[in-house]
Amino acid sequence: MTKLKKFTDFMNSLRFRLILLLILIGVIPCILLRIGMLNSYENRAVSLRTSEILSQAKILANQIVSNDYLENSGSPTINAQLEQLSTIYDGRVMIISDTFQVVKDTYKLDEKKTIISEEVIQSFYGEEITKYDSKYRYIEMTIPLVRTDQENESRQVIGVMMVSVSTDSISLNLEYLATNTRIIELICIFSVIFASVIIAGQMVRPFHKMSKSIDEIQTGYGEDALSINDYTETKMISEKFNKMLGRMKVLDDSRQEFVSNVSHELKTPLTSMKVLADSINSMEDAPIELYKEFMGDIGNEVDRETKIINDLLSLVKMDKAAGDLNITNININELLEQILKRLRPIADKQKVELVLESFRPVSADVDEVKITLAFTNLIENAIKYNKEDGWVHVSLNADHQYFYLKVEDSGIGIPEDSLEHIYERFYRVDKSHSREIGGTGLGLAITRNAVLMHRGAIKVFSTEGEGTIFNVRIPLNYIS
Repeated sequence: MTKLKKFTDFMNSLRFRLILLLILIGVIPCILLRIGMLNSYENRAVSLRTSEILSQAKILANQIVSNDYLENSGSPTINAQLEQLSTIYDGRVMIISDTFQVVKDTYKLDEKKTIISEEVIQSFYGEEITKYDSKYRYIEMTIPLVRTDQENESRQVIGVMMVSVSTDSISLNLEYLATNTRIIELICIFSVIFASVIIAGQMVRPFHKMSKSIDEIQTGYGEDALSINDYTETKMISEKFNKMLGRMKVLDDSRQEFVSNVSHELKTPLTSMKVLADSINSMEDAPIELYKEFMGDIGNEVDRETKIINDLLSLVKMDKAAGDLNITNININELLEQILKRLRPIADKQKVELVLESFRPVSADVDEVKITLAFTNLIENAIKYNKEDGWVHVSLNADHQYFYLKVEDSGIGIPEDSLEHIYERFYRVDKSHSREIGGTGLGLAITRNAVLMHRGAIKVFSTEGEGTIFNVRIPLNYIS
């Protein structure tokens, strides 16, 4: 099974495909070159042989016409020349009269017989016909015997010379050449295969090096970043991997910081309760009013601990997939009115004016619990981090695709260098003031997660000492 997997992995590997591609690129031209060379040689040899025989045959044809050979076929000179032509080119020569009768056949097979063929008929119309048959290895040509009348300037075809010659010598040379080129071809093919294996191995080496480096980073050895710059592609992959590694490191640091912050935040109320309890225990005959005061402080610390735990649970739920959302169609105007009604006592206590402005009726597909928590956090923060006799202005608007919530306050504002950190868990701009009002540092993290789960967006604009504006945009129709 292991061998089969290794074989399958190799067949699916980039190296195998490169080898295959390089072999095809190298071998196909070798094969085509060999075929082209053989065809070129054959065509050239046949063309030269045809031209040579045609030249000799035309000379002989002129002599046949000038010596009236067709009327007097017993001319020993012409017969000798015909036999010589047949012997030299290992072929057959036939002289055919205008009655299609064979006057002379160097093979003595068809003399006095009648031959009617397409080539002969075409030659009687004055055409020279040349044909090469590679299967049976011969060249055949028919040459018209033309008598010219100088006085009348007329031409008359009085017969046809048909010459058929063997091309065995050409075929033998072709076979010899084919054998030699086949040997060269095989040498080239093996050389191409060997070179392809070497080149493909060199080409994929940076990827193997990259894989090894990633394994070393994964196991905790080697450098903390990739640097494989052999190719543009490997350089791009290295850069992307290093960015991902950096993000993972940030996430890991954030996770460790989160655990540390959780431990600290949970420990602080417990420490306070421990100090208060020890103080009560160490007192003898303490007045009942002091006991009540200490127990009230302990109760406040318990409430604070409960709030931290509840916020942590909310945050954990927000971190889950958006599929956990319980989407229903909610009237956002009524939802905001209910939130402001609950928060108005806090605003009155802080002497902060709380105003809601709705530009149009808005209904949207949202998770009522999570979106209520998000909006409550934004408005409550605007109240708690405000100035005496300040104001909080909440406005609601919508278009055909989104609804928009704007929470604007006249509060203490957020320093510019803190704006990018406000959504981090347990981050507090003013830690002392935040603890005084019971903040856990989780509210904005919860708010942002809730908005993102609804495929929305949240932006903040703030000037320290003047106030803060939060703009929230959420789709009217939820898309999973």
